[in-house]
Amino acid sequence: MKNKKKVILISSICAIAVIAVAAGAAVFMSRSGKVADEQTTPETTQIPVVTAAPEPTKDPHEGMVRSNLTGEYVTKKVAEKRPYAVIINNIEYANANQQGTSQIDVLYEALAEGGITRMLGVIQNVDKIKKLGSVRSARHYFVSFASEWDAIFCHFGQTKYAISKIEELGINNLSGLSAIGPVVYARDYSYKAPHNVFTTGKKMKKGAKKLGYRTKVKSDNVAEHFAFYEEDTDLDSIDDTTYIKLPFSNYSTCYLKYDTKSKTYKKYEYGKKHKDHKNNKQLAFKNVIVQLVKEKNIDKNGYQHLFLHKRKGEGYYLTNGKRVKITWRKSEADHKMTYYDESGDVLTINPGKTYIAAYPTSRKKLISFKEK
Repeated sequence: MKNKKKVILISSICAIAVIAVAAGAAVFMSRSGKVADEQTTPETTQIPVVTAAPEPTKDPHEGMVRSNLTGEYVTKKVAEKRPYAVIINNIEYANANQQGTSQIDVLYEALAEGGITRMLGVIQNVDKIKKLGSVRSARHYFVSFASEWDAIFCHFGQTKYAISKIEELGINNLSGLSAIGPVVYARDYSYKAPHNVFTTGKKMKKGAKKLGYRTKVKSDNVAEHFAFYEEDTDLDSIDDTTYIKLPFSNYSTCYLKYDTKSKTYKKYEYGKKHKDHKNNKQLAFKNVIVQLVKEKNIDKNGYQHLFLHKRKGEGYYLTNGKRVKITWRKSEADHKMTYYDESGDVLTINPGKTYIAAYPTSRKKLISFKEK
């Protein structure tokens, strides 16, 4: 009996010991698992992201201003230069020998007598002109066009009507038939007279200085012919126009073709490319304005008169292969000529060179927009 009790006591002690060991193991395993979990899960540390401040964008046109003639950015010094407006001979012989014409910023073309056309080239920075011409005699409506730009008017000869208009409008001019002529102009005897008179930028500036002419433009004297888009812009128009033919007369017909690569209208005259034979470049224009003007013959010499003063009219504007209808108003008294879009707002054109055809209203029906 005594031994039996001893066995039971020992068994109880062993059972208690086993239970204690098992409980300790469970606690240990539980704690070991928690520690393992904490060790295998790395702590996440938030690293602040530093964003570099963007560098300020440099204005490519900083310190520059827009040209009144082309709308392109030029230095302030160039923008302040007073333009020169030069009469350019354009009969077929002279056309084949023209020089310096690709440097013209705004080019006018209009009828003279006998069905020929004459041109007026307006240039802001004549420093780049190494040779320009041939230079011919003035017609009074070109005097009027020159006055719109506050330009110094350059010509070799003139009609009595041109003399009157120069005096009426008070235009500073460099006449080849006056005492200043030899300073400004010279003949190139490799061409036939009278189609061989040329000038240079240096000579024009020298002549203007000798006569005491102002050399800086007065912005108040420059008409707001048109506004300029900030950058190249297509017209909102359904009228595709990659070609225009302007038969000024039976003798003189010019046409312009749109070149998609340069996005300019390239000029042709007398059935050939109209070139500057100084550098062999074809004349090309970002903008084309056809200004329809009433005209009439005013004397036995066949001299023409264009009705401009206190007048208004219609026309077309072409750029980037499109065209829109426009209107224009002119007042010689304040030297103003302004072009308007179909909404009646000042016409906005693309930056670049401009060709303006003062085209007879009587021949409007002969204008063609389709190449045959």
